[in-house]
Amino acid sequence: MRILISNDDGYKAKGIQVLIKELEKIAQITVVAPSRNRSGASSSLSLDKPIKVTKKENSFYFLSGTPTDCVHIALTGLMQTLPDMVISGINHGPNLGDDTIYSGTVAAAIEGYLLNIPSFAISMGSMNPKNFITAAKVTADLIKLYAKSDHQSASLLNINVPDIPYNELKGLEITRLGKRHAAEKATKKKHSSNESLYWIGEVGQPNDGGPGTDFHALKNNFVSISPIHPDLTDFKNIEITKNWIK
Repeated sequence: MRILISNDDGYKAKGIQVLIKELEKIAQITVVAPSRNRSGASSSLSLDKPIKVTKKENSFYFLSGTPTDCVHIALTGLMQTLPDMVISGINHGPNLGDDTIYSGTVAAAIEGYLLNIPSFAISMGSMNPKNFITAAKVTADLIKLYAKSDHQSASLLNINVPDIPYNELKGLEITRLGKRHAAEKATKKKHSSNESLYWIGEVGQPNDGGPGTDFHALKNNFVSISPIHPDLTDFKNIEITKNWIK
């Protein structure tokens, strides 16, 4: 099996380093990751300037662009043969509910999925994670299970792993994305007479985090696996919109 690994925390991040070591045991690995932390980059592409690609070693590259740039360039120009899977992570913190909209980790996986390649986004369940090896082992387990099954089309999975030892996991749970309360207000600091500095506020706490959600599974030490897709069409609103447009 050939696997492309990327992330949004940068090629030096501990999460991706642990993931590489674990997946090298089961697959042929190519790594294409950002040169620095690009958390929150979502699905942005760098269209206003060229992207510098640096070869660190065989099959290991880092780019001056975003996570989406990394996977896009890897799949459309850098790799001679398309991979069997795209794995994005391991993210240094969770990507739950509304987080997926902003997440560079999820965006990198989406880019693989758009080319019909099975793609997993892997995130740790705490903001200062210690048990990256747990997520790496879970990822390897899921890759093996996926490879053994028949699939009519590629899957896009958002996976959050509790920050606990592997043998303490309660199991795997298929979940839907929960929702958060609105984020905290941005904080402002005066910079000069006509300039101000703003810092984005903290994310909101769970608003919809009951049983069946990714929030609930993670809180109860289950690996949360949420099948997602990038089609933003609000199908239930199509007829309503047709009516008021008339």
